[in-house]
Amino acid sequence: MTGYTATVTVRLKRGVLDPEAETTQRALERLGFDLADLRSADQFEIDLDADSADAAADRAAEMAERLLANPTIHDYTVDVTEQT
Repeated sequence: MTGYTATVTVRLKRGVLDPEAETTQRALERLGFDLADLRSADQFEIDLDADSADAAADRAAEMAERLLANPTIHDYTVDVTEQT
């Protein structure tokens, strides 16, 4: 088995209220930054052993589906890198 780091990024789906992002966007605009949109996200880094990068990604996606994200209101992405 090989060691991998899976990074799972979880964000609210477009159209779902994101008060944290709205507050942060207003503050950045008051500081003079011009933004089209801002969304908040949570990121989880998971170190795991797997037979392949695809297997590691599948396990991380299962974790996202079962606990890290609520598929009704969240989108998520999984990126996997091999540990060196």
